[in-house]
Amino acid sequence: MDRRAFLKSSAGAATLTTAGGLATPAISQRAGARTLRFVPQADLANFDPIWGTQYVVRNAAAMVWDTLYGVDANLRPQRQMVEAEEVSADGLTWTFRLRPGQKFHDGEPVLAKVVVASLNRWAARDSLGLMIKTAQNDLIAVDDRTFRWVLKRPFSKMLLALGKNSTPCCFIMPARIAETDPFKQVSEYVGSGPMRFVRNEWVPGGKAVFEKFAGYQPRQEPHSWLAGGKQMLVDRIEWIVVPDQATASAALQSGEVDWWESPISDLVPLLRRNRNVVVDIADPLGNIGCFRMNHLHPPFNDVRARRAVLMAMSQEDYMRALVGDDPALWKPLPGFFTPGTPLYNEEGGEILKGPRDLDGAKKLLAQSGYAGQPVTCIVAQDQPITKPQGDVTADLLKRLGMNVDFVATDWGTVGARRAVKTPPGQGGWQMFHTWFAGGDCINPAAAWIRANGDKAWFGWPDAPEVEAQVTAWFEAKTLDDEKAAMRRLNKAALESVVYAPTGFFLQHQAWRRNVAGIAKGPLPFFWGVTKNA
Repeated sequence: MDRRAFLKSSAGAATLTTAGGLATPAISQRAGARTLRFVPQADLANFDPIWGTQYVVRNAAAMVWDTLYGVDANLRPQRQMVEAEEVSADGLTWTFRLRPGQKFHDGEPVLAKVVVASLNRWAARDSLGLMIKTAQNDLIAVDDRTFRWVLKRPFSKMLLALGKNSTPCCFIMPARIAETDPFKQVSEYVGSGPMRFVRNEWVPGGKAVFEKFAGYQPRQEPHSWLAGGKQMLVDRIEWIVVPDQATASAALQSGEVDWWESPISDLVPLLRRNRNVVVDIADPLGNIGCFRMNHLHPPFNDVRARRAVLMAMSQEDYMRALVGDDPALWKPLPGFFTPGTPLYNEEGGEILKGPRDLDGAKKLLAQSGYAGQPVTCIVAQDQPITKPQGDVTADLLKRLGMNVDFVATDWGTVGARRAVKTPPGQGGWQMFHTWFAGGDCINPAAAWIRANGDKAWFGWPDAPEVEAQVTAWFEAKTLDDEKAAMRRLNKAALESVVYAPTGFFLQHQAWRRNVAGIAKGPLPFFWGVTKNA
């Protein structure tokens, strides 16, 4: 019996709801009302939110490090650590003033000079930061609470860059940490956010612990996503890593954990039958699946091989493997941007529509010069979004006649290995799977669509026409101009195959009924969340 049939069967349901049948060790004694126990989407294998772009790291980092601005639920950047800003009439000089009294978890004050150091490290890794650096004349601390950014040319998306929730976010760190080489991981985790990281309780692969920071000064506005007053209403948050979905389901139903970030859709009916559990869509803006190919090495350094994948792949196969048979949870996506948002379009998307052309794809692959060499697919088995996509891809590539080197690994290892540019036979790779939050895909501000070679996101696509349209969007003066640039961008990105979109999908989250204040959005927001005994 396969997994889906087992989970839907009465025998499977009985097994998952009885401790004896589950044969799973108790995770811990019931936590008190001041401790929230949370099952994250994956292990927190590293904890440097600038070095990489994994959402699980960003989600944890948002508790520990604060940001200068934060995007709210209306997708607008709001002041966070900043008290006020001023921009010159010519748009070339931005002056920022910090809120008074902010301090790091070690007691050091948050000063403008440490903000400058943090901005320099962030800008070396982030796509928008890199754009600002190319336009930068100077970035200096004026006094303890004031810093100034002087540009060669205006950059109208400055506040979005400093407040966006797409990775890497512009987190502010103490100077000694911010001065770490941006291409090396930090080894100290001190921020000024509402929670402090309890380093001595960190067990990679098992648990991460955060405790309320008494010195945090939240803003007075109501919280909204990463903006507003981040009031912590619990004293301690324990992230319990539970890779096995059945184990996580049993733990939530028994009350051993309080909140589960990403249950698979197969288990949702079972969870909904438990009167002590609430299940809901995590983020109405959904997610976009990604089949990311390495543009540096054969066969995917040839656009014909990449286009062969688009011709042959079935987004329905990917989505049904990922979220099951409920058509309300997914839709095909002939492009890269979030359905239902103002800039969504399907320009150039014909290659992803209609019947799949396996024979045509095989011919195109042969024209690319593919000659049977191994294609290294690195697939995280502990991440419920990547594993089913990887299984579909392995079958697809084999049907195309490729020699598949399937590397089953964990999400932390994928995060490290995908940054390696060496050839696949020397530790590199040819493809991996990931996904992007819908809120990150409403425009080209995030790194995933950029095609600027060595400065691009993992896979390092190099497509000048894609970059030209990204620039056109940044420089657009009207919404109509933005829409025109986005249509050209979608077409250019599909022609060069920046990556292969596997479809649009929604995910669930689940929590115990004694937990309140859980909001929908692109990441779990822990501020405002309460737990009754």
